[in-house]
Amino acid sequence: MTGRRPIKVAHVLFHFGIGGLENGLVNLINGLDPARYRHVLVCLTDFDEVYARRLRTDNFELRALHKQPGHDPAVWWRMWQLLRELRPDVLHTRNFVALEMQLVGLMAGVRGRVHGEHGWDVQDLDGTVRKYQLARRVIGSVVHRFIALSQDLERYLLGPVGLPRGKVLQRYNGVDCARFHPVAAPPGPVVIGTVGRMKAVKNQPLLCRAFVALLARRSDLAGRVRLRLVGSGPLRAACEDIVAAAGLADAVDFTGDSERVEDELCHMHVFVLPSRAEGISNTILEAMASGLPVVATAVGGNPELVVDGSTGCLVPGDDVEALAGAIETYLDEPERRRQHGAQGRRLALERFSLDGMIAAYDDIYTELAR
Repeated sequence: MTGRRPIKVAHVLFHFGIGGLENGLVNLINGLDPARYRHVLVCLTDFDEVYARRLRTDNFELRALHKQPGHDPAVWWRMWQLLRELRPDVLHTRNFVALEMQLVGLMAGVRGRVHGEHGWDVQDLDGTVRKYQLARRVIGSVVHRFIALSQDLERYLLGPVGLPRGKVLQRYNGVDCARFHPVAAPPGPVVIGTVGRMKAVKNQPLLCRAFVALLARRSDLAGRVRLRLVGSGPLRAACEDIVAAAGLADAVDFTGDSERVEDELCHMHVFVLPSRAEGISNTILEAMASGLPVVATAVGGNPELVVDGSTGCLVPGDDVEALAGAIETYLDEPERRRQHGAQGRRLALERFSLDGMIAAYDDIYTELAR
């Protein structure tokens, strides 16, 4: 079949714009052989045309279903119509918000059905909400493969959700180690940075409070360290208030969204991810590939990426003093920064290559298209 015509994959997600899930999808589509694949990105809501320019191939199309806020039964009908029109070989939904579309895929006659679990929902940060477990188990009966992006998510699907082991595959995201590579940060203050959508699950206020606590106990660091927050979102105002109240507004840079994260990482000496929950963080992988030591909360898949004491530091979630202390260590020990950054780069090359990720999905799609 695949020798006669390309495999058509319908990728279903809530919205297509700046984000880790979307970044992984862009890398996948750009990497898969355009002679073997055709892609349709189906957005339950809408898509960002500017972000879509990151897709460097011409074998894709974008469709938006314009789902209304809350429960919108009409979106099921629009999805069924679209799938009947497209006739994809594989339906790939991503995250819980899109999972129900697997039922529509079954009714529309899509032969290959796969669902990806990329991270935790803000309404269920630790996977303990029973109704979400039950929904995954019931709808999972019509899904051929579940892809868990971390071992943490794999344990959740096999344990509390109760899916059979043969249905669940664990596959890591890959990082483009050519695009993200070490560059000497400019001289001057040591820059502590993070990248991400400024929303509750990413918890940038924790980093801001840790930065304030660090400078409160170390007056000698004034003028020698800066904080850089890349991204935008509803928590930006709260972060600005925290540093302003401490009189540190001039020591913090809020850069907003960036389409060139690799350039943003070049300004940093230490990368911090203060999340409340994570699947597999693209930004951690990008920081590792860029040769930066990583300080991260020990939640979700973060411990699968950051080797504590070797490529970075893991700290308890929502612990201001622990986070401040981990950052402080790297400020006082520049050689430790260099060593941990170099070891992170090696790990990214060895275990989290983009080519490996693309090959894994190629195998999955080829199997399901049969």
